[in-house]
Amino acid sequence: MTDATQYPLLATPHVHLAGPVDHSMYANFRQQMANAPAEGSLVISISTLGGDPEVARAMGDDVRLLREYSGREILFLGKVAVYSAGATFMAAFPVETRFLTKGTRLMLHERLMSSSVELSGPLKTLSYTLKAKLHEIEHSIRIEEEGFRDLVAGSDVPFEELVEKAPSNWYIEAEEAKRRRLVLDVI
Repeated sequence: MTDATQYPLLATPHVHLAGPVDHSMYANFRQQMANAPAEGSLVISISTLGGDPEVARAMGDDVRLLREYSGREILFLGKVAVYSAGATFMAAFPVETRFLTKGTRLMLHERLMSSSVELSGPLKTLSYTLKAKLHEIEHSIRIEEEGFRDLVAGSDVPFEELVEKAPSNWYIEAEEAKRRRLVLDVI
């Protein structure tokens, strides 16, 4: 068991995110990032049941760019629930900068799509409509796999295991996430 006093900075995150991962959270994230100290380590906490994976990727890209261009240490703190798009956001942080609070759960799953295809028009153009939808699905799968690879990079979880368990919503308790090296520690 780890003594949380080893990580005093985690007790007072600079950025607090809670609720659905959506454009409102992104605006809140950007505002809090703008108001955070410009130097030193930065802690970002999140608790979410999920939301828009593209918004999570955009927030993660902001973190990556800040880390790469400033050299700052940016720490991830997952609290209570880090589901779906929350785990997508977590994937933007290297394993050695990820932390969870006691009792937190991760939930990893495949991207979801709900869509209809309307076929209307000249017969020669209908195949383009179907091809466009197929390309959307294929590229969404590639984006999902990129995120899965980022999430498990540096951990003991093989990419293939995540791909196998994701269709049935894989829930991972904080201590298991630590044992499997998906996070550095549980506080």
